[in-house]
Amino acid sequence: MQLQGKSVLVTGGAGFIGSHLVDQLSDCRVRVLDNLTTGKEANLAGANCEFVRGDILDRTLVAELMRDADVVFHLACRGVRHSIGNPVESHLVNAEGTLRLLVEAHRAGVERFVHVSSSEVYGTARYAPMDEQHPTFPETVYGAAKLAGEAYVRAYRQTYGLPTVVVRPFNNFGPRSHHEGDSGEVIPRFAVWALNGKPPVIFGDGSQTRDFIYVEETAAWLRRAAECDELVGQTVNLGSGVETSVAELATMIYEEVGRADLRPEFQPRRPGDVDRHLAHVQLARDVLDFKTRINVREGIGRLIAHLRSTHANPAELLSETSTINWQPKERSAA
Repeated sequence: MQLQGKSVLVTGGAGFIGSHLVDQLSDCRVRVLDNLTTGKEANLAGANCEFVRGDILDRTLVAELMRDADVVFHLACRGVRHSIGNPVESHLVNAEGTLRLLVEAHRAGVERFVHVSSSEVYGTARYAPMDEQHPTFPETVYGAAKLAGEAYVRAYRQTYGLPTVVVRPFNNFGPRSHHEGDSGEVIPRFAVWALNGKPPVIFGDGSQTRDFIYVEETAAWLRRAAECDELVGQTVNLGSGVETSVAELATMIYEEVGRADLRPEFQPRRPGDVDRHLAHVQLARDVLDFKTRINVREGIGRLIAHLRSTHANPAELLSETSTINWQPKERSAA
């Protein structure tokens, strides 16, 4: 299946990964559905798409957008840290929202439904590298809701024959990533602190590891996954296959900024943090000829250059960056 010329709906398309995916779809007729809770319309500046501000829980709107869609990329979600203080909202958006999209996609007869899940469905590695058959024991409601969404996708494939693909990206980073609030992730947060001459805050001892993949590469392979007939009905990992500890990451970032003199501040572990992630990507290699070209250090350099070019005053970024960027569970039941 080729996407060129197809009508494509991208939910969460104004977000970090979603907007880079839209960039990869310039030869398609693209509609973006995003409520801008975490996405930014500025991320779509210059993109060849129609932007619709709305929510995936709005059944009438979703049904209307699905009528013209050949292909759906589903990326709309609420993130890991947000789910800690807002578990019910995480379920509604990440699990129920996925089911509602599937209902309308089936009714509309879409040709392909690509569900962008997360490595968080695995929880901490029981073995490494982690292949697609690795046990799923998510450690947050976010991971659990993403896994529920996956289950609905597989059920719609099995029961109704909907042509679906589940993609599990590992940790993405790069331009347009979130440093702010409870959407903030480790690399952009460390980068913002570095640009302001502040030591990185590491939760735990820094030995926990992640598999980082540069966002532009993820976006390109998401398109390829949608076009791959062999992946219909399957689940596939997207990662670099390289393990990096949080402590190593801090060192790389501070060297890149020229502040290798700074030393981390260690605080107690965050709730729901996994200890180890490392992707097994043989399936992607076999069916997509998958490979990555931008390693962590090069990607960090690109992100820092992007931040410097778009934010003359790094103090503005610092004001948006919270050290404790999650809410205690007891503060909210929803």
